[in-house]
Amino acid sequence: MANLLPQQAMGYDRAITVFAPDGRLLQVEYAKKAVSLGVLTLGIIYKDGILLMADRRLSERLLVAESVKKIAEIDEHIISSFSGYMNDARVIIKRSRVFAQQYKLTYGEPPAVEDIVKYISDIEQQYTQYGGIRPFGVSFLFGGVDKTGIRLFETDPSGIYTQYYAKSIGGGAPEANAILEKKWKQGLSSVEAQKLALDIFKEVLGKEFSLERLEAAAVNADGKMQKVELVA
Repeated sequence: MANLLPQQAMGYDRAITVFAPDGRLLQVEYAKKAVSLGVLTLGIIYKDGILLMADRRLSERLLVAESVKKIAEIDEHIISSFSGYMNDARVIIKRSRVFAQQYKLTYGEPPAVEDIVKYISDIEQQYTQYGGIRPFGVSFLFGGVDKTGIRLFETDPSGIYTQYYAKSIGGGAPEANAILEKKWKQGLSSVEAQKLALDIFKEVLGKEFSLERLEAAAVNADGKMQKVELVA
């Protein structure tokens, strides 16, 4: 792409179905850029469950903090958070919930976390190969507890999904992931996981850090989702 004139480069990002000469789908890369400009959210697996924590980025003084929802319950044993366009995320969350309900009606048991992730990743991949549409400008963290154990997955706009023990996405993610790689360990308690998450947000947000702008939820080993009240 470095050898292309600006006018030539533009032609390869006008349609999602057109590859650039170096094999890239530029609109997918633009969607990933939108994710990197979104708010920071992270997931941490601990000994008895999984924690998700997200920044709500409250930019207006009169805004009701509780009206900005960054963590969603997909099923009672699966939660999700996201970074990127909130309107895109809302559509995916709705589809995830419908899939979970249909799965239970069809098979008589709740879906595994990876079942939800595969379904959403398939949808995201479809939006990278048809003309007249654009990729979803959002990445997700899906976490939960199922019969296979405690699981955490990341999805991205290309339709790829990956499993992690701890992961952050969005603005400040490289710095947050570097901290997770150093400080995460097997057997963390729920209190230790919350402290690690808060320390990361303090480091990344700096002077803008406040508990009010954070939202957190967990799924414990019993497979039940619960909101987490944060304490400094």
